[in-house]
Amino acid sequence: MLYPRHIAIIMDGNGRWARTRGLPRIAGHKVGMEALHRIVRHASRNGLKWLTVFAFSSENWSRPDEEVNHLMGY
Repeated sequence: MLYPRHIAIIMDGNGRWARTRGLPRIAGHKVGMEALHRIVRHASRNGLKWLTVFAFSSENWSRPDEEVNHLMGY
């Protein structure tokens, strides 16, 4: 089976996902991070050489402090 050497992921839409379910944005970020953990484990087990994750842009610093702190792990 052919398997890519490099996969790139742009994390986007977690807040919108949460909002459509009546949840706080932070809940969406948590679910997104859990999905990323599953991807990382799968990639590691299957010998993926490179995994690039774009998770935070400079514009994200303008989000509410609580959300930024959550995303940064504070």
